[in-house]
Amino acid sequence: MLSHSLSKTDQSVISLDLFNDLPPSPEAAQMPLAAGSVLLRGFAQSMDAELLRAIDAVIVQAPLRHMQTPGGYTMSVAATSCGSLGWVSDSTGYRYAALDPSSRRPWPAMPACFLDLAQRAAAQAGYDNFVPESCLVNTYTPGAKLSLHQDKDEKDLTAPIVSVSLGLPAVFLFGGAKRSDKPQRYRLLHGDVVVWGGPSRLAYHGVLQLADGEHALLGRRRINLTFRRVLV
Repeated sequence: MLSHSLSKTDQSVISLDLFNDLPPSPEAAQMPLAAGSVLLRGFAQSMDAELLRAIDAVIVQAPLRHMQTPGGYTMSVAATSCGSLGWVSDSTGYRYAALDPSSRRPWPAMPACFLDLAQRAAAQAGYDNFVPESCLVNTYTPGAKLSLHQDKDEKDLTAPIVSVSLGLPAVFLFGGAKRSDKPQRYRLLHGDVVVWGGPSRLAYHGVLQLADGEHALLGRRRINLTFRRVLV
């Protein structure tokens, strides 16, 4: 289970822990990354305790697991899902499924606080009427990473992606439409939200190997919530 207490965030993309207890300044709170994409500093921080309670409830119903890629690689990130559809990966490929393959039951319903956060963040980034059907819950421990990839398993590519960071800081890679495009690096902190869509919808992105550390709420962990609209 997750322990809950007060939290803090900062404004800096520089990897200096010296500034980790500083709140974001107003002018740094919203940072464009590329056309159609924005980093919302500390956007989820005020509701972190509520989010973590909801994450606990989801994990009880659908435990975290290390999924296999079609190529047989075991992902270093542990994952589960909630919503009407969950993202899964195994030897047959990447896809969305209405049933959790581990339990053969529907995924947990998406908590109201998840939906509220995702819709407010999308609207703040200029994407109104965002209704996600799936939330992928990824848990990182030190050493875990996510290779550069595109989110392209969805039928509706007109809707944005909303990604919420909680816990330990992570270096987020955000590139272009080709894998060979050099990605920019952004240090994501507890409560930060990244939204991308439109011209950036198929941008390659990933997370560098998570550095060790201790977070007040999550200890040696980072949790990422990724909201997606799947069906047209």
